[in-house]
Amino acid sequence: MVKCRTMVAVCVAAACAAVLAPRAGALTNVQHTTYMTFSRPVSLPGVALGSGTYIFEVANPRSGADVVRVVSRDRSVVYFMGLTRAITRPRGLPAAQSLSFGESAGGTPTPITAWWQENERVGRQFVYPRSN
Repeated sequence: MVKCRTMVAVCVAAACAAVLAPRAGALTNVQHTTYMTFSRPVSLPGVALGSGTYIFEVANPRSGADVVRVVSRDRSVVYFMGLTRAITRPRGLPAAQSLSFGESAGGTPTPITAWWQENERVGRQFVYPRSN
C-alpha cells in the first residue's frame, strides 16, 4: 500500500512538472542576446573592440528593434549603442553565421557590417558615417 502511494505521488509530481515546465521556444529571447568572442580587434561605428567576449543585443525590442547595444561579458561596460537597419540574411550565408565584416586598411580593426541571431532571417545592419 505504501509503495502504491509513493508510486502515485511520484507520477503526479512528474505529470505536474511536465505540465508546468516551459515548452521549447515558449521563452523567447526578445533582445536577441548573442555572446560573441573575437580573437582580434573589430570595430563598430565610433568604437574599436579588442579581442574578447561581448554581448550583442537589441536595446529596444518592443519599440522597433532599431537600437543595438554591445556590452562587456559581465554587462558592466556599454561599448556601443546605436541605430541599425533591418537587413535580410544574404542567400548563401550559413544560418549559424552571426556576423558579416567589411574591409579595413592594414593594421586597423575589421568593421562589423551586420549581425544576425543564429538561424534568424532578418538581422541588424550597422550604420557607419560616410567617408569623404
